[in-house]
Amino acid sequence: MDERTARIALACAVEPGTPGMAERVAELGPAAVLHEVLRAGGPPPGTVPGRISPEDVPAMLATMARAGIRVLVPDDTEFPSQLSDIPEPPLALWVRGPLDLRVAAMRSVAVVGSRACTPYGERATGAIVAGLAGTGWTIVSGAAFGIDAAAHRSALAVGGATVAVLACGVDLAYPRAHEALLCRIADEGAVVSELPPGSAPLRHRFLARNRLIAGLTRGTLVVEAARRSGALATANRALEIGRILMVVPGPVTSMASSGTNRLLHEQVARAVCDGEEAAALLAAVEGSSPSAVPTAGGASTVSAPALSEEARRVLDALARRGGRSVEEVAARSGLPAVTCLAHLGILELHGHVRRAAHGWRRCG
Repeated sequence: MDERTARIALACAVEPGTPGMAERVAELGPAAVLHEVLRAGGPPPGTVPGRISPEDVPAMLATMARAGIRVLVPDDTEFPSQLSDIPEPPLALWVRGPLDLRVAAMRSVAVVGSRACTPYGERATGAIVAGLAGTGWTIVSGAAFGIDAAAHRSALAVGGATVAVLACGVDLAYPRAHEALLCRIADEGAVVSELPPGSAPLRHRFLARNRLIAGLTRGTLVVEAARRSGALATANRALEIGRILMVVPGPVTSMASSGTNRLLHEQVARAVCDGEEAAALLAAVEGSSPSAVPTAGGASTVSAPALSEEARRVLDALARRGGRSVEEVAARSGLPAVTCLAHLGILELHGHVRRAAHGWRRCG
């Protein structure tokens, strides 16, 4: 059995984000791990036995192709490399739609927020997303009610690219009321999931999906979110992996903005009021993408002169030996810690820095 087939079969057998799965696959290879899963007397935690056998993979792929669905694995050129930043990277991705996922993700932003959004939140989402999508930024969201749907619709309205990341199979419409919206996204953009077709939208799968939205993009914009919400879970994932976090300030009297206002109070997010401000923040940590040069392995590298002034200050604050914490980098660079964290994530993507045992250090 080849590794691609084994990886797809394994992705059909285990839940996204299963603890230790990525490490196990890296150590033993997907075929050996799949063999462990299939031969186990009882399924390991997080597995769903009997979904598909390796022998059925070719037939499944043929059926998917007829439905306009393709599957990507990390070795494929279309697989976004930045997903390796997230805890338990996906074993495979199912995609429906013409958009090249890797290209789209290179200049993308997640837009998330409350399902029960206010008219203020919906208007703010429409205005900011129109500004971002209209200037070439791919809008990534989860196709839920409220802010998610407003983000997708605004991107489509200006002819921009948009990606819907689902907590179910890409062949299912969830929520059902968004079937027409998801069909349009599949026609013009991409619908993505790390779950195989037919998978139901179970509660725990939304938490796993949130890490995918954060990891797929350069930064996350939260428009409205209560103190406890899935949108804030996505925001936390973005911070954990070094992505820039932006929020739209809301009225202090609005419960829908209590979570976003708290992020501003804690100084872990940047406030934005329009698409131009959001684009400027994203461009600052993008590493000046026009100077990015593809390498033989498909990754990008950015020459030192292409770094923004802020990125250069962050890089200069690091040592080549020994790690420095984000707080130390902030103190040495004179930049806010959240800004440093965002730059560090992008610098790591381009091979300038890497995580050390006790912080971050320069490469080379």
